[in-house]
Amino acid sequence: MKFLVTLTQGEDGYIIAECPALPGCMSQGRTREEALANIKEAIALSLETRKELGLPLYHEVAEVEVAV
Repeated sequence: MKFLVTLTQGEDGYIIAECPALPGCMSQGRTREEALANIKEAIALSLETRKELGLPLYHEVAEVEVAV
């Protein structure tokens, strides 16, 4: 499965990674690469937990266009 993740710079300099399709699924890393590796692990664990609890595996995420 593929998931979109957001990457933002934290106040402490770490990169924060979040998966919008999995509420509460977040991780961080010192570098972009570390943050992406960590969020992959967090996503896998989140999916495993959600499956065990009988929850929907993920929430739908849509892309919209906004004129600026």
